Amino acid sequence: MAVALFFLIFFFMVPITFVQSVANIDGIEKVFPFLKELVEKDSVKSFIQGYLPGIILKIFLILIPMVIMLMSKIEGFTSFSSLERRSAAKYHLFILVNVFLGSIIAGTAFQNLDKFLKQSATDIPRTIGVSIPMKATFFITYVMVDGWAGVAAEVLRIVPLVLFHIKNSVLVKTEQDRDEAMDPGFLDFPTYEPRIQLYFLLGLVYCVVTPILLPFIIVFFAFAYLVFRHQIINVYDRKYESAAAFWPGVHRRIIIGLVISHLLLVGLLSTKDVKTCTPFLVALPVLTIWFHFVCKGRFESAFTRFPLEEAMKKDTLERATDPTLNIRTYLRDAYLHPVFKGGEVYVRPPMDEEEGLPLVSTKRSQRSSKVTSRATSEASV
Repeated sequence: MAVALFFLIFFFMVPITFVQSVANIDGIEKVFPFLKELVEKDSVKSFIQGYLPGIILKIFLILIPMVIMLMSKIEGFTSFSSLERRSAAKYHLFILVNVFLGSIIAGTAFQNLDKFLKQSATDIPRTIGVSIPMKATFFITYVMVDGWAGVAAEVLRIVPLVLFHIKNSVLVKTEQDRDEAMDPGFLDFPTYEPRIQLYFLLGLVYCVVTPILLPFIIVFFAFAYLVFRHQIINVYDRKYESAAAFWPGVHRRIIIGLVISHLLLVGLLSTKDVKTCTPFLVALPVLTIWFHFVCKGRFESAFTRFPLEEAMKKDTLERATDPTLNIRTYLRDAYLHPVFKGGEVYVRPPMDEEEGLPLVSTKRSQRSSKVTSRATSEASV
């Protein structure tokens, strides 16, 4: 599957690079000379220079999360949390290579292909260093098109609203069908989490090079915090509980962003008049990687190993609630379908403090809580 992911990332870079290279005034006039009079108009020129590259890139990335999720399902993960963690890692690698590195390096190399092939290897860092500030305008528009507009779309939930009305007019026959059509679903972590970390990476890289990008990043994170906090508490259903198993991957990707920002800063300053200070910056990625291994050795076990204290607590509750339970007999056919079990199906009594407690009403409507949601039913399987 790693080979398939490599080819997906590699071959997807070709159309993105080509489109990004022609998604400007000079590129359109060079490839499509008959559109020269049209693109010279002020309204068309402002749209092409401001929003066209970000919109095209957004269109190219629409189907990628579904493809990556399908690839992760083929690998055969046994839980929703492990499946989504794997998909998030793949999608982060994809947008890191194609959106970030592809927009910075490949776009500039494609526009100046003759110069890029003829120049010496020592001039390549200078080309990359010069192209980083030049792409700040593109990333500003990308944050506005993908980030700001994405947060607004998350509040409006236009697509679920349209799908509900379609289901309501075509598929709904009973009140239960209507309640199922109103199922809010669950938060798509494999898609949102890598995108948020991409914006964090952009802030790290451009905070020194082009600080004008930072207000756009800060505005996005401020509104994203308010919106997603509301959506998680009051709108979406919880599909599973993984005990913060996402955090080791999130921490690792943040460290990757820090190392990339350090290396790009070293490459940029090496092209300026501060070459004598550049060797001192080499220690930054080394210290960052060392910090990552320190945190990994100190905290990773809390996310990967079940604490003995919690296991002992569950054993105590189990003995108190059902002293006659024979755990070996129970586990012998615990994972068999009830159809294949002989005799009466054993129903285990609640062993957790939260099991069997009455539900607390939230801000959601009563209609949406009449039937079990799709996410809850999947998690209970």
